[in-house]
Amino acid sequence: MAKKPKKTVTGRVLHDPVKDKLRPIFPLDLSKIKTIDDLVRAMGNTAYTARQVGDAADVLEAMARDKDCFVVMTLSGALTVGKMGLVFCDLIESGIVKAVVSTGALMAHGLVEATGLSHFRYDPSKMNDNELFLAGYNRVYDSLEPETNLDHVEEVVDAIFESWDPKEVVCSWKLHRRIGEYLTKHTTGRGILRSAYEHNVPVFVPAFSDSELGLDFALNKYGRQRDHRPLLHFDPFEDFEKFANTMMATKKMGIFTVGGGVPRNWSQQFGVYAELMARRGYKQLPLKRYSYGVRICPEPVHWGGLSGSTYTEAVSWGKFVPREEGGQLAEVLEDATVALPLVVGAVLERLKYFKH
Repeated sequence: MAKKPKKTVTGRVLHDPVKDKLRPIFPLDLSKIKTIDDLVRAMGNTAYTARQVGDAADVLEAMARDKDCFVVMTLSGALTVGKMGLVFCDLIESGIVKAVVSTGALMAHGLVEATGLSHFRYDPSKMNDNELFLAGYNRVYDSLEPETNLDHVEEVVDAIFESWDPKEVVCSWKLHRRIGEYLTKHTTGRGILRSAYEHNVPVFVPAFSDSELGLDFALNKYGRQRDHRPLLHFDPFEDFEKFANTMMATKKMGIFTVGGGVPRNWSQQFGVYAELMARRGYKQLPLKRYSYGVRICPEPVHWGGLSGSTYTEAVSWGKFVPREEGGQLAEVLEDATVALPLVVGAVLERLKYFKH
């Protein structure tokens, strides 16, 4: 019979970590690293943010392999200017992501990329910000979006608006599907909206007016008013109803959040909506909570914003299944341009997505 640990003179009982089934951590041995997955698995056996990256890959893999799980990806920040667009294409084309909720800016900058135009490095020794403005270069931290790019996007989007039947209500997922269709027919490069169209993945932009595409819609409306032509009508609740009906039909839900803001909150509040529908007597619905969650965002929780709020906080709102009931949740407090390629690259390798 095993001996029980004895109490020391200071009152402590020193346990054996092996008998307590604690998980050991190990030094990261670069000599054994051959692939992204090797690196991420090794990071998961270390500490701090590296361990968060490893844990996030494990949860993303679990939701990708769960055949009952419908995965929503939410995006904020200038991640297409940051050249993460093809990572999102891979997530869609691999079948992991079934719906996208994003900022409008991310889609607009991605459309620039998908139509064959470029973003550029910012060199502060050449121009200051006022000089950039006069030259038509819009700065996003260390990168530049030429105004001519956005004029090109406006031409593409305006052509789509001009072909729109005024009797049909406009909403973001319908518009992004039309843009994806245009890209499929008229371009050869990869892009998030083209991938979404080809794989029947709806793309929602809840804060549509806060974007270049929203400004293009406003300009189109102004032109129609000036020319006394029928106006197009935009209804954001068409988006919400499409998303709600889609999620209501799922067996299990997962969310992969990059950044935070409106896309994260809009996607998460579906669970609250479903609970209110039942509790306030509109419709008898079961609790609809996310069973999986992976979040990549460096914002700290103590600032009080939603972007930095933890998944455990969201449990209190009925948005997530708690860990004690089987919820699998992972959070990486890191810049997405660092953590995203590691997490996604490792999972895609595990799923044998890359063909060499």
